[in-house]
This record gives sequence, structure tokens and C-alpha cells, in this order.
Amino acid sequence: MKSLKLLIVLYILSCQVVWAESTERTELKVCADPYNLPYSNKKSEGFENKIAELFAKDLGLPLKYEWFPQRMGFIRNTLKSEVTYGNFKCDLVMGVPDRFELAATTKPYFASTYVFVYAKGRGFDNVKKASDIDNIPEDVRKKIRVGAFDRGPGQLWLFEHGLFGHMKPYMAQSGDIRINPINILDDIVDNIIDATVIWGPIAGYYVKKNKNVELALMPLQSSQENAEMKFDYNISMAVRHGENSWKAKINELIEKNQANINKILNDYGIPVVAIKPTRSNDDD
Repeated sequence: MKSLKLLIVLYILSCQVVWAESTERTELKVCADPYNLPYSNKKSEGFENKIAELFAKDLGLPLKYEWFPQRMGFIRNTLKSEVTYGNFKCDLVMGVPDRFELAATTKPYFASTYVFVYAKGRGFDNVKKASDIDNIPEDVRKKIRVGAFDRGPGQLWLFEHGLFGHMKPYMAQSGDIRINPINILDDIVDNIIDATVIWGPIAGYYVKKNKNVELALMPLQSSQENAEMKFDYNISMAVRHGENSWKAKINELIEKNQANINKILNDYGIPVVAIKPTRSNDDD
């Protein structure tokens, strides 16, 4: 009986995929966070907004957003959420880690890395690479204040370089969906902390816009010996599992528009690194 139920469920799911694949799209429906610069917002000011606009123009379709905070439940409440049978709230997520488990991923369209960001004139001016931190004079080191999120590899990296005792903790997500991690960089500008480890696209966008304090940005290298200190990631787009024709179309759009995508990333100050080869995504 259990096997029969499982077969029925699998049959229904396969019918939904076939129905969605065979339906002609009349809109480019994108799932996005309404308050998450530099990625996206309701004013379409983020770089993912600009890439979505690029794709919509190429497809000759109007662009429509399904807004939802990019937190726990994001994919379930957007990409996988049906309005009616086979008709989903949205069909594309603009940026997820390559090999993302909750959806099928396209080819990567860029790669970036975590960075160490610091204000000039507060003890880090001679830091060009991680090992330079070890040479900061002790009298200067005593005054250093660094911020670190409760998630991500930042705390471990700071510990490895003797800065754990100088750390001010920050929450990666607050109760207010309008507040995003970019606010930790405001605290550097406001002289509350001197430096932090943060995801490169957030830092690059902020550093390019900031005119108040001179900030430096140092990309971090992943550790070959410690898997917990991985800093660089390929970034792909996400579609539903089984929608292979749609994924192929998005891959085609990425390839066709890669030069324009790169220009958008550069305009937003996004630090990019080489995309690392991964196994084929064809098994999605």
C-alpha cells in the first residue's frame, strides 16, 4: 500500500512538471527579496533586478516579481508555491549557491568571495594579505575592534588570526526584514568597529557607494586544509527540479548576456573571482 501511494505521488508530481513545461510563459516571474540591496528591492535598485530586466527584455516578456524575504522558507513560499494546479507564484530565483539543494541550479553566472573590510587609519593600513595581521604592533592591536556575524566563516577566520578577543558579535538576520547585513558596515563608518569579514558583493557595493570613510577590501582565500573556512562560491540561478527546458533557456540567456551581466556586476562594485568547475548540473 505504501509503495502504491508513493507511485501515485510521484505520478502527480511528474504531471505537474510536464504541465508547467508545456505551458507557454506570458511573464518572467522572478522570486526576490523586497529589502535586500545590493541584490534586489521593490524599487528595482539591485543588481539582480537589473539582470532580471535584461532577461525579460531578451525574452520579450513583462517582468513580474513575487516578493518574499530571503530567509527560511523562501523557496517553499515562492518557487515551489502553487497558485493553481501547475501555476506557480514565480519561476526563477536570480542568485543561489551553485549546487543549491532546494532547487535545480543553472550554470554559474559569477563567483565571489568573503572579504575582510577595514577602515583606513585604524591599525590595518599595512594589511594586504591575511598573514600581515600577525605583524600588527601589540600596542595597536589592543585598540582594534572587529565585528563578526553569528553565521558564516568570519568568526573562525578572526580566531585564526588572533582577533577573536577583539570581536563584537552581530546577528546575520534581525527580526526586521528591512534590515540586512549591510548595516555592520555602517558601524565601521560610524567608528563603532574598525573591520569585519563579510560576503564580497555586500562589501563591494557598500565600499563603492560610501564617501564618508576610506575603506579597504581584502578578498579571502579558502583554506585547503579546513573545509569550514571556505570563502569563495559560484553563484547560479534556480528553477524547479524537472523543468529542464526552462533551465536550458536560462542557461542560454546567461551565456548570451554574460558580457552585460559582468558589466552590471562591475557597476555595482561586486568583487568577482574565477568560477571553479563543478560537476555537471544535468542530473537536476
